[in-house]
Amino acid sequence: MELADFRASTGAAAPPAQLTDALKALWWDAKGDWTKAHEHAQAQDDKIGAWVHAYLHRKEGDLSNAGYWYRRAGKTRPDAPLDREWDAIAAALLKGG
Repeated sequence: MELADFRASTGAAAPPAQLTDALKALWWDAKGDWTKAHEHAQAQDDKIGAWVHAYLHRKEGDLSNAGYWYRRAGKTRPDAPLDREWDAIAAALLKGG
């Protein structure tokens, strides 16, 4: 799936079934449902899930919690706007990494 297709899929009522929990978290975030996004990020207990989890806490404004999750993901908190970070994470995960 390409990034444009992933974004377009957010017009549906539910995320595509084949998505990982981390991608489902980004999908629900794009729909404006932070709680469902957070649940899916927590469900993927690896560095990728931690990366999405970090982004969600950054978006929430909880920078200390975000910092913890960025460290667990092996990532540095970006200075980029949130929408650009969302795109970067989604693009990377859609490519398998």
